[in-house]
Amino acid sequence: MILPSEHLHWLYAAAFLMVGLCLLASAIAGDDVWNRRALRTYSWAGLGFIMGVLLWPAVVIPMGSTSDLIAHAVWAQTTLLAGAAYLAIARRKLRSAYWRLAMPLALGAGAAAFFAHLQNGWMYSRASFVHHVCAWTLLVGALFAVAQTLRPQSPVARTGVALAFVVLAVALFSTRDEAPVFGPR
Repeated sequence: MILPSEHLHWLYAAAFLMVGLCLLASAIAGDDVWNRRALRTYSWAGLGFIMGVLLWPAVVIPMGSTSDLIAHAVWAQTTLLAGAAYLAIARRKLRSAYWRLAMPLALGAGAAAFFAHLQNGWMYSRASFVHHVCAWTLLVGALFAVAQTLRPQSPVARTGVALAFVVLAVALFSTRDEAPVFGPR
């Protein structure tokens, strides 16, 4: 049995919400307090890695067009890369600050994939509107992630990245197969 696409989007929205809330709590509490427990240290990076792994069935099981396949492959690869990089950073296996660029890369590539994944114009349908919201949210999140890479302790940059994940989760929670606002998908 294959779940409807809206259910899969809601599962990923819940995962993005958890990542966003972990990042927001880390930004509020600070790294010293947040990293006192090993579970919290690895929580959001591990969840990102698992999300990247679980995106691969959407790539290998053809369910849509070629643009769907390419977009899901980009999301799977970059999410997996960012999760793995931040897990290795948390474990102190990677020490270079350049590895922190995996987050802006993942967010920027995700935004590009959303823009390429669009089927119609900005307000043509509800699905296109949600894709635009997700793409622009990821693009702004990528800018905050670059700022966080340059200034790791900046509370504005850390909060901006966390809120980008929360807004992305809200946008994904709003996807439905049928909704009366914008008409049919």
